[in-house]
Amino acid sequence: MTKFKTRISKSSTDSRIILANDYNSVNTKIVLQTIKNIRTLHKFLCGIKLNFHVLLPLGKKEIIKINKIAHQYGLQTIADIKLNDIGNTNQVTSKTLWDFGFDAVIVNPIMGPKSLKKIVTEAHKRDKGVIALCHMSAPEAKLSYELNVKLSKNQKPKPLYQIFLKWAISNKVDGIIVGATYPKIVNHCKKIVGKKLDIYSPGVGTQGGNAKKAITNGSDFLIVGRTILGSKNPTRTAKQLMLAGT
Repeated sequence: MTKFKTRISKSSTDSRIILANDYNSVNTKIVLQTIKNIRTLHKFLCGIKLNFHVLLPLGKKEIIKINKIAHQYGLQTIADIKLNDIGNTNQVTSKTLWDFGFDAVIVNPIMGPKSLKKIVTEAHKRDKGVIALCHMSAPEAKLSYELNVKLSKNQKPKPLYQIFLKWAISNKVDGIIVGATYPKIVNHCKKIVGKKLDIYSPGVGTQGGNAKKAITNGSDFLIVGRTILGSKNPTRTAKQLMLAGT
């Protein structure tokens, strides 16, 4: 099995779009709708992301089924649970996700660099990927991810996202999350990471992020949900976003 970073690179030959298949939990046909999305939109995608609230109502067999079908259509699958807990919980959770067939997991580095390293090490043994939060796309993210933090008495305060970025690089994660709604921060991060890891940017469309601007500033992948899911013509919208990212 190839590494996740290699697989997502191959999947993105034609498209950099990852579908955030994040339906409201009241949707009782999530599995059927998700499978339909995979079959009708796969030509314009390189991956699909399933959020915590979508996964919770589903059973093991349903999740495995979704992952298998996604793989049949050449898509990588990402579990967006923003994992952040003690080592044992992280280990058990990530192993379960791998057994369910996911290719990568999104984690919250607030757990600390040592815990982050353990997740990455175990994931890479299985050729799975780890994507770490750096700066989220929501407007309120500015209050926390740009909060100045001082790790020691001798250090100058730095924005939290810069500390997360440093930990992501030193612990060899496969990618970081930086919202497309913060293009200047995308640009800052890209200048530092170069080709060491990929930048995944949510927030295109509904939240105000611009696809072309994000790509120009350094985003490698665009995570798009409501803009596609809520479109009157999801296929056309996905195709337009795909072309915007090329």
